[in-house]
Amino acid sequence: MKKLHCLVVEDEPLAAEGLEAYIREVPFLVFAGACRDAFAALELMQSRRIDVLFLDIHLPKLKGLDFLRSLERPPQVILTTAYPNYALEGYELNVVDYLLKPFGLPRFLAAVNKLHRPAEAEATAAAVSGRPFHFFNENKRMVKVYYDEIAYVESLKEYVRLHLDGGQTVVTRYQLGELEKLLEGGDFLRIHRSYLVALAKIASYTATTVEAAGKELPIGRAYQEEVRRVLEKIG
Repeated sequence: MKKLHCLVVEDEPLAAEGLEAYIREVPFLVFAGACRDAFAALELMQSRRIDVLFLDIHLPKLKGLDFLRSLERPPQVILTTAYPNYALEGYELNVVDYLLKPFGLPRFLAAVNKLHRPAEAEATAAAVSGRPFHFFNENKRMVKVYYDEIAYVESLKEYVRLHLDGGQTVVTRYQLGELEKLLEGGDFLRIHRSYLVALAKIASYTATTVEAAGKELPIGRAYQEEVRRVLEKIG
C-alpha cells in the first residue's frame, strides 16, 4: 500500500502533537514532521517528500492560505483552524477538507479518507484492465482518463487541455513537460512546445503539420527533424 507522507504546519504545540498522534494511528499515513511556521515548512518540503499538508490558517510570519497560494505545485492539503469563515476560500484553493478545531479522531478519519492515493489505485486497476490511466483534477473532481483515449494535449501555460476520443476535453493543472513525463512509454510525441500527440491518433502529416482527431496541429520548427524521424520509422 502506498503511504502518504504528512507534514503538520501548526504553531500550537498541543494541536501539533494531537495531529501527530492521529496521523500515527492511520496505516496509510506517515508522519514526516511538524513546523511552526510557513518558512520552516517550505525549507523542509525542499528536502523531503511531502504528500499531505495539515495546514493551520493562522500562522506567524505568513498566513496559511497565503503560504498555500505561494506553492507552485502544492501537495494535498487539509486545513486546520478554529475559524469557520475561511472555508469557502480554502475550497477555492482545492483543499481536500477543512477541519474545524477542536476535532476528534472520527472527524480526522473522515478527512484523510478523502485523500487521493493514485499510485496504489491506478497500479492495481491498470494491472487488471491492461489499460493504463490516471486521475486528473478538474474543478475539484478527480476524472479518470485512459491513456489510449487521449488524441492530443494542448498547453495552456499552467494548465493543459486533454483532447479525448469523441471530442471530450479535460482541463487540469499541469505543465506540458510534466505531463509528457507522466505519459512516457504511452507512445506520445511532442511536436510543438504547445502540443503533445498520441502516435496512434495521427491521421496524416506534412513537413509542418500533424492531423489528429480532425484537428490540424503545427509542428514546431525545433521539433520538425525529430517528428519526421519518428513518423518515418513507424510508417
